[in-house]
Amino acid sequence: MADGDTADMVRELYEGCHRRLVGQLFAICGNLGEAEDAVQEAFVRAVEKPRRFAQLDNPEAWLRAVALNAVRRRYRRATRFHGLLSRAGATASTTAGLSADRVALVEALRRLPYEQREAIVLHHIVDLPVREIAVQLGVPEGTVKARLSRGRAGLAPLVHEFADDAEEVSHV
Repeated sequence: MADGDTADMVRELYEGCHRRLVGQLFAICGNLGEAEDAVQEAFVRAVEKPRRFAQLDNPEAWLRAVALNAVRRRYRRATRFHGLLSRAGATASTTAGLSADRVALVEALRRLPYEQREAIVLHHIVDLPVREIAVQLGVPEGTVKARLSRGRAGLAPLVHEFADDAEEVSHV
């Protein structure tokens, strides 16, 4: 495949899956700007190595994996940074233009430990099977199942909490 063909393939993938990937990563990291940056970084990596990218069986999965790795790196750095400074500030700027349900879901997901949040999003939003999540995350299938189970258990009361808050607002 010529470099021009690869560039066309990357362009088509960008048009076809950029928004979906950003949505998936936003659900994991809870920050729209970070999600967009991570997905953009994945596409840049694809353009930097066009021949290698052209040989992939599932380019969208590769892009997702690269973006997830970028989010993980940023999460680790932010965790270290926020360990030094107290975290302050509203999330309104990261949620502009999103539905109340979507914002509530992301807020609930943010309260889960990162590994559980990642498994929940990959399984329930990205719709990946447990086996593929295990491969993508580099963990055993049993670990993915445990993270999903714990994540669902942790998410259930949070989703109800946000739903109750939304009902109170709509009844005012």
